Amino acid sequence: MTEINHRFVKSTSGLNMHIAEAGEGPLVLLLHGFPECWYSWRHQLVALAEAGYHAVAPDQRGYARTGGPDQVDQYTLLHLVGDAIGLIEPLGEEDAVVVGHDWGSPVAWGAAQLRPDLIRGVASLSVPHRPRGSMPPIPIMRRMFGDGFYMVFFQQPDLPEEGFERDLTDTFRRMLYAASGDSPGIVPIIPEGGSMVDVCPAPDELPSWLTEEDIAAFVREYDGKGFFGPVNWYRNMDRNWELTAAWHRAPILPPALYIVGDRDMVVAAPNAREGIAKLTDFIPNLQEPIWLPGCGHWTQQERPKEVNEALISFLDSL
Repeated sequence: MTEINHRFVKSTSGLNMHIAEAGEGPLVLLLHGFPECWYSWRHQLVALAEAGYHAVAPDQRGYARTGGPDQVDQYTLLHLVGDAIGLIEPLGEEDAVVVGHDWGSPVAWGAAQLRPDLIRGVASLSVPHRPRGSMPPIPIMRRMFGDGFYMVFFQQPDLPEEGFERDLTDTFRRMLYAASGDSPGIVPIIPEGGSMVDVCPAPDELPSWLTEEDIAAFVREYDGKGFFGPVNWYRNMDRNWELTAAWHRAPILPPALYIVGDRDMVVAAPNAREGIAKLTDFIPNLQEPIWLPGCGHWTQQERPKEVNEALISFLDSL
């Protein structure tokens, strides 16, 4: 069995980042989402290593063993892309393929858009590239969905973190189940006085892809670390819009792959499927998107075999 090793690597961004890694060969950076960590890629680290790649899954800025600054404005997309790009040189490579899931996807898309000279290919699970709009996103979401919509709710200080940190085991049990293809689904509107965890149903039993050991692993990684850093990614959404004006509607040129579950709440959003159909307008070298029947939001955890096969085929094509 291929072993997953752990160490800290200082990104050229200045952040000392915890990484999980396996294998030797061309570098593949695996960028997790919210509320996750390196462990989300446990199945891919081994599979990519055995296929001849150096697979590296960092805990990103603010997360788990990496941690991060105390200032909210230090969690912009430019910081996050800088962290990821900044791992390439310390890992002894000249370029990399970036693979993102959930919030890791905008980081991967951004890395390919901002530094195509360093990115040989980009793959995204769940979240498609969203071209920069004409207005900041939070006021639009507030107008469309109200103050209770989770991304708007997360703009508040302290309150979102308190809900997540009240009982870490309950938080991960509910959230990992609720957004999966095994759940009846959720409406991410936070009730007054409530939390994100409150809108996530607790499973009667865990789905086949998720074990008590998996939940305990996430709890261990978050214990004592908290959710301040992770929630700060959301608090910078309008700031990201301001800072990326120079790349307004800029294309993403490296070869690209997009994988999504047909029960993912991301593609249930208004106009989401129409946007996916038009991705090649901005990503000219995008392969035909891969849809996974019955799969929810936790793509690489729910469908590791299919995701591994698709990623390895894409990597080999490069």
